[in-house]
Amino acid sequence: MNQSPAVLPEASESAATRPVPVRLIASSGYPHDVAVAARGCAWLRHHGYHVNNPDILARRYLRFGGTDAERLADLHAIGTGGAGELTLAVRGGYGQARLIGHVDFERIAAQARASGTPIVGHSDFTAFQLAYLAATGGVTFAGPMLLADFGEEHVNRFMWEHFEGILRNPACQIAVEAPQADPAATVEGTLWGGNLAMICSLLGTPYFPQIDGGILFLEDINEPPYRVERMLLQLLQAGVLARQQALVLGDFSNYRTTDYDNGYDMAAVFDYVRTQVRIPLLTGLPFGHCPRKLTLPVGAQARLASQADGFTLALSGYPTL
Repeated sequence: MNQSPAVLPEASESAATRPVPVRLIASSGYPHDVAVAARGCAWLRHHGYHVNNPDILARRYLRFGGTDAERLADLHAIGTGGAGELTLAVRGGYGQARLIGHVDFERIAAQARASGTPIVGHSDFTAFQLAYLAATGGVTFAGPMLLADFGEEHVNRFMWEHFEGILRNPACQIAVEAPQADPAATVEGTLWGGNLAMICSLLGTPYFPQIDGGILFLEDINEPPYRVERMLLQLLQAGVLARQQALVLGDFSNYRTTDYDNGYDMAAVFDYVRTQVRIPLLTGLPFGHCPRKLTLPVGAQARLASQADGFTLALSGYPTL
């Protein structure tokens, strides 16, 4: 696999006759626009996927996609739909923190192993993914969600190509073309990470995975440079970064700088953090709150090889459709 987008595939004949069942989980916020949610379901259906529980898209409770009990039930239903089902988060926002102490991760892991369901989401869903990894060692996917990705008016070709590619192959290799400041390096370890703010929120809790020799990837949105730096330094000062083999940074978008920042932008943050860590710090990973994103297996095995003009990630050990 590489970064060049292919022609957006139509549903194959086999997919059209045997659609992949999809179980939605609305464990954080509710759909901000029902038309976007409907468009996402329709797009998936047209491309060989069938949403079995669209009724959850109508749920509302305060700012959440249902009551705590309803959203917890979504999580506990993962893997109960039989073999070949895909589990897909509706959206992020906020809400996992209210549930995480009540989740039976072992139950979910047993159901997921029995059914082989891939579990996909990002943003606020990072909290569930890392807690699941910490409790069970179970692998999930940091990847697209119903609203922000499949509900877009123009679904991103790159995102779809990589989503389909990794979910239908037991191993894959990703090539990223992006100039790097660190010397060339090759490392192997557990790939883990996700949303930076959510990861920092788990520090000091039982839900934070203790990964040694890992490859940590991070992204965030609406966080100005100084907040990103503060969170990265929190991970450094907590000893997390010292235990990793590499730090890979994705998309940090929708932030603002002011005249007071005086040139202190995200690039300056990354340059400074690079001087503080003793591991390779790579940038340009196409992942985050952006249309053009990879689907990355959280908890899988990875081999990272970087050069001056980019890096490759070889991935294996994750569930497939």
